[in-house]
Amino acid sequence: MTQEALPAVEPPSDSRDRVDPFLRWAGGKRWLLPEVETLTSGLQINRYIEPFLGGGSIFFGLTSTKDALLSDLNEELIEVYELVKKDPDGVVEALGEYVNTAECYYSARSNVPTTSRLRAARFIFLNQTSYNGIYRVNLNGKYNVPYGNRKYVRPFDLDAARRVSAKLRTAEIRALDFEVAIAEAGPGDFLFVDPPYTVAHNNNGFVKYNRHLFNFEDQRRLAEALSLAAERGAKFIMTNAAHKSIEDLFSPLAERKVVTRQNLIGGKSAKRGKAEELLFTNLDIS
Repeated sequence: MTQEALPAVEPPSDSRDRVDPFLRWAGGKRWLLPEVETLTSGLQINRYIEPFLGGGSIFFGLTSTKDALLSDLNEELIEVYELVKKDPDGVVEALGEYVNTAECYYSARSNVPTTSRLRAARFIFLNQTSYNGIYRVNLNGKYNVPYGNRKYVRPFDLDAARRVSAKLRTAEIRALDFEVAIAEAGPGDFLFVDPPYTVAHNNNGFVKYNRHLFNFEDQRRLAEALSLAAERGAKFIMTNAAHKSIEDLFSPLAERKVVTRQNLIGGKSAKRGKAEELLFTNLDIS
């Protein structure tokens, strides 16, 4: 993934501009952006809060946001966002040291740099060239996703990096548990919540969330946190698994609707049809 030097480009003057997300993220919600835009149309958002940030496609896609709290338990991911926010040129320069080959990928995967700028560039490179944009670590916390053999990798060039940096300019970026982040939501705030999709089910009692296990008790904590946020006057949209246990848990809190997406996770031989998810919101969906 070779980066060529580009002329200086002025970033957009308004941090509310729509920009493309720069990370690939399994389970990302870019496909849901039109639905979110429709539901939030006319909503005056004082602050946007996203407690499971991932690739941030909804934050980057919405033009109605300005001040924001972006959080995730993945400290490596949060470091990347912080570096792109404050030093986009340096991150792009460091990315120029990588090429899209298996040899370079596995070398980068095995060696963690000592500086934050180089770690951010490594994270972006591995993300762009890995298998399916999956983030996964082993029990020792080491990233272990295989090389993706992608023929084309969209470069994160100076123009793109500076636009992302401008969008992040008014955002507070923190590594937090979701309950802590949601507790900051009050009147006029809008939460977009996209948790790991675990359900109450004998064969799926938890899912791996970064280095952490996200289980159904966490879903209960999430329900309580959203209930309290709504009582304080915050609005929210949450996506979650299309499963009766999820419907039973969250339906008392909000309106529910079924949304469908293209199922893109899996190898070439995987069946990639339509998949249903549930969307819950205390906004008007009539």
